[in-house]
Order: sequence, then structure tokens, then C-alpha cells
Amino acid sequence: MNELLTRSISGIIFAAVVVGCVLFGPWTCSALLLLVVGIGTFEMWRLHGIEDSKCRILSELYSIGAYAVAALVALHFLPMKWLLLELVFMMIPFLFALFSTKYDYKTLLSNFYASLVFLSLPCALMLFMYRTDLFGQMAGTHLILLIYGLLWTDDMFAFFTGKLLGKHKLFSRISPGKTIEGSLGGLVFTVIAMVVFCHYASWLSVPAAAGMAAIAVIFGTLGDLCESMLKRQAGMKDSGKLIPGHGGILDRFDSILFSVPFIFVYLLLL
Repeated sequence: MNELLTRSISGIIFAAVVVGCVLFGPWTCSALLLLVVGIGTFEMWRLHGIEDSKCRILSELYSIGAYAVAALVALHFLPMKWLLLELVFMMIPFLFALFSTKYDYKTLLSNFYASLVFLSLPCALMLFMYRTDLFGQMAGTHLILLIYGLLWTDDMFAFFTGKLLGKHKLFSRISPGKTIEGSLGGLVFTVIAMVVFCHYASWLSVPAAAGMAAIAVIFGTLGDLCESMLKRQAGMKDSGKLIPGHGGILDRFDSILFSVPFIFVYLLLL
């Protein structure tokens, strides 16, 4: 009971901080995401067993630098052409590997690219969702909160459906607790919630809204499984201890960060 209470209280505080930062606008949201990138990179390298302080400092500068360039473009401080710098960030890990005498290139590249693809770029893409020139009337606070809401709805209904009906394991090799029934329950209830929401908001048609909800749930679940894979291979239960009862930043943002690029592309194509 104490563990459940701790988890509930910290979950409420976490949700309040996230919603508050998003509601206050792009700058507070960008500050929150900067913390996600910084702490998440530390946790990522911890999961890979990299303890060298110099390597960790360089990885932090790399992840934060890649995020900062894209974030400044998203916030209209830099023109779009500055996004070409992200191509430079794609090549930098090779230079780290070239001059490293302690780690081979496979270790370094996998870690640098993991932080870039799983943290820096998805966090920057979230800031681009404030831009009306890309997303029209959908853009802004409500779009970002909607994505969080979809994934939190999925988490809640997947948990309760799994507890009540779960019998068949979804991916026992990686996450023994997830069931097919729970995942389907989360998907169905999230799509229903999105359809009901679209009855009151006219941003998307019902089919488009259902598609967005399905993409959020499917790729959010895959993101959670990918992070569970990292933890299992590292022999760790949680990525960190920042949030009591929930673990670290990666434990709480894995589904969001993994699904955002797919939602971003889906909405742009619409």
C-alpha cells in the first residue's frame, strides 16, 4: 500500500509539473525538455555501463547541443536552414570514436546515436508543435497536452484491462508484465476517448483522430518495450531513481519520446 501511495503521489506531482510547464508556453516547455535531454542522456549512458566522466560530459554536450539548435529553430530564434547542423551532429560520433582509446566505435556510436534519436530530436520535435506554420489551428499547447493525454490514457486503461483480463504475454522476453489483452484494452479505450474528444474539437476528422490515437498507442508501447530492452540488457529495474515509485526520466518519457516523431510525420502528412 505504501508503494502504491508513493507511486500515486509522485505520479500526480509529475503530471502537474509536465502540464504546468506546457501550459505556461514554449519557454517553460523547452526548459522541461532540456532537463529531459540532460538527465535522460545520463541515464542512457548509465544503462550502457559507461562510467568514464569525460565521455559522459562530452555526451551531455552532444545531446544538449543537438537539442538546442533544433529548439532555437522551433522557437523562431534561428531560420530553418540551421537544421542542417543536425547533419553535422550525425557525423560527430565518428570523431569521438576515432580519438577514443578506451571505447570502440560500436559502443560509442550506439550510445551517441541512442541519445540523439531517443532524446534530443523527439524533444525538439515537440517544440515544433507550437508552430502554426506547420500545424495550423492544431498547433500549440493543446496539441502537446493531447499527446500526453493519449499516452497517459493508454497507460491507465492498459494497466486496468491487463489486471482484469490479461492472460497472454505481449513480449515476455522483454516485459513479462505486459499482456496482449491489456495492450488492446489501452488501444481501444484511447481511440474511443480521442473520438469523443473530436466531437468537441474540430481540429481533425474522426478517422484522422482515431489514426493519431492508434499511432500514439502503438509506437508508445514500442518505445516502452525498447526502453525495457535496454534495462533488461543492463540488468537494471529502472533507468534511475528521480521519480519515487516510477524510476527515472527514461521510464516516464520513453513512450512519449518514441511516439512523437511518428505523430509529427502523421500530422504533417494530413
